[in-house]
Amino acid sequence: QVQLVESGGGSVQAGGSLRLSCAASGYTSSTNCMGWFRQAPGKEREGVAAILIGSGFTSYADSVKGRFTISRDNAKNTLDLQMNSLKPEDTAMYYCAANRYCSRGYPTQRGAFWGRGTQVTVSL
Repeated sequence: QVQLVESGGGSVQAGGSLRLSCAASGYTSSTNCMGWFRQAPGKEREGVAAILIGSGFTSYADSVKGRFTISRDNAKNTLDLQMNSLKPEDTAMYYCAANRYCSRGYPTQRGAFWGRGTQVTVSL
């Protein structure tokens, strides 16, 4: 089992920045693919950014490229998401996910470990 706990969400004005962090514990060596998903009210969950632990290869949604940066601190067992130049359309619940497998660059959702989420709200 793997436990994931997100932190760092909050409310910010457009153009501002937030840094999300996901603390991982448990059998983390089983999770080779980690990432962030988000879900806004009335919308489907979407992948935002992900990293392949072994290679460091990263994936980003087109909507966040150049603004968000994902990073992994292996010593601290954390997964961070630096979010800059935030826009109102970034408003959503953000979830950390981990799986042994990736699908299209993101942790395969089926069978993944999930955190409870952290809310990000961006206002004009």
